[in-house]
Amino acid sequence: QVQLVESGGGLVQAGGSLRLSCAASGSAFRLSGIGWYRQAPGKEREMVATISSVGSTNYADSVKGRFTISRDSAKNTVYLQMSSLKPEDTAVYYCKHIGYSIWGQGTQVTVSS
Repeated sequence: QVQLVESGGGLVQAGGSLRLSCAASGSAFRLSGIGWYRQAPGKEREMVATISSVGSTNYADSVKGRFTISRDSAKNTVYLQMSSLKPEDTAVYYCKHIGYSIWGQGTQVTVSS
C-alpha cells in the first residue's frame, strides 16, 4: 500500500521560496500521477500542480510561473518548488497519489506580508 509523507512547509515572508517534498513508499509510486493540492482556512481544497508518470505537468493558473513540480523516481519523491510566494498561498499543502486516491497528512505553509 502506498503511503505519502509531506515535508518542507514553514513560515516565509512574501517573495520568498520554499520547497515541499512528498516521499512515497510502495512500488506503485512510479506508475501514477502525483498531485499537490492546498486548502486554506474556510476554503475548499484545490489543485495546485500535477505530474504524470512520464513527467507531464499541469498547474493552476494562480501558480503558473511561480511553482514547479518535479519528480525523482529513484527516490520515490515528488517536489514542489515554490517561489515568489504571496500571502494568498498560505494553506495546508497535501500531496495525492492520483491512481489510488491516497492523500498525505499535509504540511502547513504560511506566507507573511
